[in-house]
Amino acid sequence: MKEFIDANADWLTVFQLPAYAPDLNPTEGIWALVKRDLGNLAAADLGEITRTVKRRLKGIQYRPALVDGCLAATGLSLDG
Repeated sequence: MKEFIDANADWLTVFQLPAYAPDLNPTEGIWALVKRDLGNLAAADLGEITRTVKRRLKGIQYRPALVDGCLAATGLSLDG
């Protein structure tokens, strides 16, 4: 990997992150939004849980401000 990074340093920027850093992972914010709906769900079966998760993810997909907010919450940005 080091050789690849060195060979492509002109266009590749590598950021070393801790091995486990949920506060730097925007996916954690997305799952937090999904889990809000699951907290009080009394599902009859796994299928109902699956449908609820898919419905919530689809709703988030159509609200890009939510996704942007999860990225902003990490403090990470590609903008200089």
